[in-house]
Amino acid sequence: MKRILTFAASLLLAVPALAHEVKVGDLEIIHPNIPQPAASAKAAGGFLAISNEGTEADRLIGVEADFAAKAETHESKVDENGVGTMEHVDAVEIPPGQTVNLEHGGYHIMFMGLTGPLTEGEMRKVTLIFEHAGRVEVEFMIDPPMGEDMGDMDHSTMDMGEGSGG
Repeated sequence: MKRILTFAASLLLAVPALAHEVKVGDLEIIHPNIPQPAASAKAAGGFLAISNEGTEADRLIGVEADFAAKAETHESKVDENGVGTMEHVDAVEIPPGQTVNLEHGGYHIMFMGLTGPLTEGEMRKVTLIFEHAGRVEVEFMIDPPMGEDMGDMDHSTMDMGEGSGG
């Protein structure tokens, strides 16, 4: 019986380690994650949800990560001809009382100039910079690979940060 109770207690203690949501002021950052890219990938996409439980808007205005030469917010769009594009955006608005999802096909974070492989199960520290909430450190979980590897997308027109020192 003691073994069962010890096992049950260890499971309960493990749950907070898996839940990597962060609450700061009126903002809650929910499941920051990066689908594992190919080991040779130079870029990876980061995804999360940001919930604003306050009465005033905030804006995600920057991202920093030590495992990439550059990290920035991007938006993917598909035009009326079915052509997909991805471009840098200066900020992502987080309206009061709403949740904004940074996900495939919309806003997301691009980690460019990866300094090494990202391995499923790892946690990687990232600093999100908000206009009002300020600098918020979160850990992005490296999730299982997805069907579409953003590291294989054509980023030839973007400055990947190689040689820029960060």
